[in-house]
Amino acid sequence: MMSDDLNILILSCGTRNKIVQYFKKELDGRGLVIATDCSELAPALYEADKHFIVPRMNDEGYLDAVLSICKENKIKAVLSLIDPELCLLAEHKQAFLDIGTIPIVSESDVVEICFDKYRMFEFLVQNCIPTVKSYIDKEQFYSDVEAGVINYPVFVKPVRGSASINISKVTSKEEIELLFSRFDNLMIQEFMNGTEYGADVYIDMISSEPVAIFIKEKIKMRAGETDKSVSIKDEHLINLIKKFVNKAGFKGIIDIDIFKVNDEYYISEVNPRFGGGYPHAYESGVNVPEMIINNIYGNVNLDSIGMYDDGIYMMKYNAIKIVRGLAGKQL
Repeated sequence: MMSDDLNILILSCGTRNKIVQYFKKELDGRGLVIATDCSELAPALYEADKHFIVPRMNDEGYLDAVLSICKENKIKAVLSLIDPELCLLAEHKQAFLDIGTIPIVSESDVVEICFDKYRMFEFLVQNCIPTVKSYIDKEQFYSDVEAGVINYPVFVKPVRGSASINISKVTSKEEIELLFSRFDNLMIQEFMNGTEYGADVYIDMISSEPVAIFIKEKIKMRAGETDKSVSIKDEHLINLIKKFVNKAGFKGIIDIDIFKVNDEYYISEVNPRFGGGYPHAYESGVNVPEMIINNIYGNVNLDSIGMYDDGIYMMKYNAIKIVRGLAGKQL
C-alpha cells in the first residue's frame, strides 16, 4: 500500500453504519476507511475496509492503542462519533499531528464548552445569541418564577450529559428539590413549547469559515435521536448559525439543536461531531465526508451553504447486520 493513500480512522463507530459507508464512497479507492469500537458487536465495524477492537475509552492504554493504529496504518485523519472521546482527541491533538494524523475536531476549549450546557448558555448570552433560559442556582430560578420571568414546566438535566439521559420534565418546586437532593451537577432549563430543528454544519478546517449548513425540522424523536425530519431553508436562521459558529470558533462537523418559539429561533446545544441525523443532509446533497477529504488534501472548500432542496423527508427504519464466526463476547 502506498504511503500517500488517504486512510481515515473512525473511532467508536457503534451503529453508525451510514457514516462509514459515506466515507468509503467518497474515498472511492483513494484510501481505506478503518473503524474501531470497544465491542466486536458494533455493526458499523463490518462496513469498514479494516477494523480494530480497542479498550474502553476510559481504560488505561486507550490513547496509546489509537495512536499506534494511526501510526501503523498511516492514518491521515481521525474522527470520533461519541461525545466523551472528542475531548480526548482535542486534548491530545498534538500527539496525533506529530505522527501525521489530523484530528477532525474543534479546539479543546471549544469542545469543553459544548459539553458543559451551562457554560454554553453563558457563552450564548454573552454573545447576544438567543438561547434557552438556564439555571444552576435553584434559588435564582425560584425567585424568577415568583417574578414571572419563567414558569413551570421546566426540564432538569445534568450539566454534562448526552443522548437525553436523565432528563426530567418537572412541574413543581418539590420535584426540583427532590432531584437536586439526589444528584449533583444539575441544571434547570426552560421548557420550549415550539418546533425543534437540527443543523448539520461544516466549518472548513483550513479557512475556519462555515461552508455547509443543512437545516431540518424534527418531526419525530427517540432517545435524543432524530427519527423523522424534513429539510427546510430559512435565511434568518442561516445567518444566526453563521454568527454563532464564527463567535465560537468551531472547526469540522458540528450538529446544532435549535428551537423556534413565536417566530424566534433559540440555539439550545451543540454536538461537535456528526449528529445522528446527518444521513438526511448527505442524502440531500450536503457532502461533509467529501469536504473533510478536501481539507486533508490541503484544499479549502467552496461555500455551498443552502445548496440543497427543502421539503426532503428522512425516515429512519431498522436494518440488521449478520456476522458469522465472532468469539461471541458480549462486550
